[in-house]
Parts: sequence; C-alpha cells; structure tokens
Amino acid sequence: MNNRTLAIIKPDAVRDNVAGKIISKIIDAGFKIKAMKMTRLTNDSAGGFYLIHKNRPFYNDLVEYMSSGPCIPIALERENAVSEFRKLIGATDPNEAAEGTIRKLYAKNKAENAIHGSDSDENAAIEIAHFFSRKELLENYNG
Repeated sequence: MNNRTLAIIKPDAVRDNVAGKIISKIIDAGFKIKAMKMTRLTNDSAGGFYLIHKNRPFYNDLVEYMSSGPCIPIALERENAVSEFRKLIGATDPNEAAEGTIRKLYAKNKAENAIHGSDSDENAAIEIAHFFSRKELLENYNG
C-alpha cells in the first residue's frame, strides 16, 4: 500500500486565488505535505505528464489548459492516500461532486476542475517523480 499521492492545484484555481483554501482543506483532512512548489508547465511538460491521455479527444485542450498559468503540485502523505484524496476532491464534474468536496466548492466545470489527484498508487509514484526529486521529498518536508 502506497501512502503518498500527488495533488495539483490547477491554473484555474491559482488564477481564482483559492489555492490557500484548497491547501487548508487538504491539511484539515489529515494529509501531510511532503513537497510543494508553484510552477508553470510548458506544453512539453504538460504533454508528458498527461501522455496517458494522448489518444483521447480532450488531450490537446488539457495540455493547453495545464500550461496556461501557474499550478501547484503537492506530494501528500496519509494512510490510503490515493483513495482518501479522491474522496476529498470529488467527481471530475463538479455538478456530480459530493457537497463539501474540493471540486464542488471550487471547480468551474469538468475541464476547469480546480485540482488533480492521482488515480492509483502506481500513478501516484510516477506523478510525484515528475515534479519532485527524492532529495526534495526528503529535505524540504522531513518529519
């Protein structure tokens, strides 16, 4: 069982100035921040991150959106991190998300849905490594 997951506060949420509120909800839900930074993805970096969706019709729009402004990747730790974080963020479509979830509170629509969360332990490890080195995970947020 992997106890880490990756969150990305997406460009729409950063633009809307709700990143602090989202981070507070994450911490209040019992997650420990292991690494965090603000960055702006290039088209190549966003394309590489979302390569799993390359053949889907929304891929190009997703890459363009994720490189449209700063985002905040966060490596999180907690028991059952992936499944617990997926519950916290809610359904991809905010109209279908449960009350009180991050997407219900802050997402605009299915495309601009405020936050990313890893969908499996395997992908969490890959996604965390996309943004953070092992050294960053150990040095920046040790404890």
